[in-house]
Amino acid sequence: MIAAIQFEPVRQPIYSFVIPLYNEEETLPELHRRLCELFDTLTGEVELILVDDGSRDRSLEILRSLHRQDPRVRYLSLARNFGHQIALSAGLQFASGKAAIVMDADLQDPPEVVPELIQKWQEGYQVVYGQRLSRNKEGVIKRLLAYSFYRVLRQLSDVNIPADTGDFCLMDRAVLQVLNQMPERNRYIRGLRAWVGFRQTAVHFHRPGRYAGDVKYTFRKSFRLAINSILGFSIVPLRTATYLGLFSAAFAGLMMALLLYWRIFQHSATAQRLEGFTLIAMAVFFLGAVQLICIGILGEYIGRIYEEVKGRPLYTLKEVEGFEAPVAAKLH
Repeated sequence: MIAAIQFEPVRQPIYSFVIPLYNEEETLPELHRRLCELFDTLTGEVELILVDDGSRDRSLEILRSLHRQDPRVRYLSLARNFGHQIALSAGLQFASGKAAIVMDADLQDPPEVVPELIQKWQEGYQVVYGQRLSRNKEGVIKRLLAYSFYRVLRQLSDVNIPADTGDFCLMDRAVLQVLNQMPERNRYIRGLRAWVGFRQTAVHFHRPGRYAGDVKYTFRKSFRLAINSILGFSIVPLRTATYLGLFSAAFAGLMMALLLYWRIFQHSATAQRLEGFTLIAMAVFFLGAVQLICIGILGEYIGRIYEEVKGRPLYTLKEVEGFEAPVAAKLH
């Protein structure tokens, strides 16, 4: 189960901006500047929660400086790199506002779109997510893979996870409380956000490229997130293993029938060759591949069960600044 830490600030903010980051020293000053321009246009108290996911550059040092300059800035520093979804979960647990606004630190989620999210929230929607109309400065292959992934996920999952959406969203306090009670370790926030229900809608925007620095979500990390999302919201892979087994049995029965037919009615040299080593090798390789695929699928699900039953905290903290004194710190 995860560590749930609740705080009671003197004045509850209306908006909690939650932004996980990893090695974003080049982007943080510009991010803070643009957010401050946004904050000046908002009515009500604002808190900015920046979550350092074990950065190896000067990000933490910049967070300390921003906190000294701006009391609205609060930050968490995780003891190591736990991953984007865990860092985001940590920030959401510390959020105390009536609405939590989730953004990426690379400015690909434009702060200028936030007023549209807030407007939808004020109209009564409890989850307002940003839906991308375009993805600038991204390769054709990456855009094609992302487009295909979201549509495949929607077909596999029983939950209606909106296509072309990231973590950029606004969530009402009621949604946030439900989300923070979910104990799972292999987290896919945009899927959990859809699973909880409530009244949801989209705000469309054009996603710009990174402001500065290198892409942090490499292909390997994106692939891992895709696997987590599919396994976390669908049992279709397990059913696929069953279907492969049935198909293999049918294939084996067909080959047995063909062998009997060739043995009884065919005596050509071609039939004799097919009855020999080639046919046996093909059958062995095919059945071996099916078995390995099925074992791999089972292993992925069992591995996630193993991770859950250990019951370790979701993350560990190295440094926390800007929050009021905790009223409770419980490990469930």
